[in-house]
Amino acid sequence: MPEPDTSPLALPPHRVCADPSGPAVDGYPGEPSVRAGDILRLHVSTRARRFRADFYRAGVGLRHMGAMEATGRHAPADLPDRDWRWPAYEFVVPPDWPSGVYIAVLRPNATGPPDPAPDRAETVDARQSRLLFVVTPGVVPTGARILYKVPLFTYHAYNESGGGSLYRSDHDHDAPPLGGTRIVDLRRPGGGIGGPVKGHPDAHDPRSPRQTFAHWDAPFVAWLAAGGFAVDFCTDLDLHRTPQLLDGYRLLLSAGHDEYWTEATRRQVTAFRDRGGNIAVFGANTCWWRVTLTEDDLALRCTKFRPGAALGVDVDTLREVPDHWWESEPENSLIGVSYRNGGGNWIGRRAALGFTIQHADHPVFAGTGLRDGDVLGAEHALVGYECDGAALRRDSRGLAVATGTDGTPADFAILGVAELPADPGAGWQFAAREERGGGRAATLGLYTRGGTVFNAATVDWARLLRLDRRVRTITHNVVTMLS
Repeated sequence: MPEPDTSPLALPPHRVCADPSGPAVDGYPGEPSVRAGDILRLHVSTRARRFRADFYRAGVGLRHMGAMEATGRHAPADLPDRDWRWPAYEFVVPPDWPSGVYIAVLRPNATGPPDPAPDRAETVDARQSRLLFVVTPGVVPTGARILYKVPLFTYHAYNESGGGSLYRSDHDHDAPPLGGTRIVDLRRPGGGIGGPVKGHPDAHDPRSPRQTFAHWDAPFVAWLAAGGFAVDFCTDLDLHRTPQLLDGYRLLLSAGHDEYWTEATRRQVTAFRDRGGNIAVFGANTCWWRVTLTEDDLALRCTKFRPGAALGVDVDTLREVPDHWWESEPENSLIGVSYRNGGGNWIGRRAALGFTIQHADHPVFAGTGLRDGDVLGAEHALVGYECDGAALRRDSRGLAVATGTDGTPADFAILGVAELPADPGAGWQFAAREERGGGRAATLGLYTRGGTVFNAATVDWARLLRLDRRVRTITHNVVTMLS
């Protein structure tokens, strides 16, 4: 069911334009990214006579950047696998808008100046009347050495606008979809903000639903801005379309929950690593599902069911699933770790679990005061709600060492380990993997092959940036070192 939203500006989580007598307003971008100076097309439906869109850029807070007003027109909601074809409105993005993540707040019959800019992303988060887009770098290099990848595909995988997502559909009956494949379109409300979201509430941070920009990415974006890092932004669709987009950058950043990757996106990122580019993943469940795009690049397909699978089965526990990356090309060969050697704990509060540190003299830990055997982040349940791991063994000193049998690079240096409880009562769920039995452990670490790849191996890393000084210090060390 859609998760509750408790933010001050939140709107009720009902269906788009469900009240035929009310002036609700909703919308989505025609394309999820745009360059400064180009035209942004907003697709908006409202019964109000007029509406206004106020644009905010995410940083330490949310900065009001501009607005547009237009005459309202109404169009009905559609299915999740279709282009909704709502009325289009053009807005010329000012040429001085910097690259970043932008949120449009839609208001019916709004007049006068905008409300004061919210001081953080979750206060503008809502399940309708919001839309998200990214201003990408222009043709002239900005000088930034860091490119931040916004996980648009994952946002839309969980977006239930129109009655379905890549996880469920109102039209499911007793069997999975034909051929085991679901499709979701990017041209509908939602996708990081503004739509109903599949999933359970986060008991450790109830301010915004999981699978939204406010929950996973905004805290990391705010931390980068507060630290003075020069950062450009793109979506995974941009990486899919534009192989040269990574040229000139030293570091590609991903945070939170970056679960769905196309083959082209993965190829671009791998090539970036091979020619010396660095990658830092401050998240988990990364690159777990492979998706393909339709011919127009604006709808996602994912085949999650093998032939004969029953509806309602946990597809992560199945083998022979066509779009599990690990069954054809293990994702840990790129990112170092995989969800199949970690696990998920989704409902309610988790027992305290953090990383037991090893190799505390590594530069990643400089200034933290951590020593071997110390536990990082347990008091704030750092490990979860999903986490990734590598197949490992213990050497003669008792240190965790990657075996490489699962595709993890043999030189992956494990810097922290969190053994996951096997007791079903602890709430952890586990995916299928090559070897049956044995323990699972979240494993924080890095390796070098061309460039260096660091992986924090937990989706909740960004949540602790405001709670744990040592997490902030490690993050600063990694970003500084790799950029």
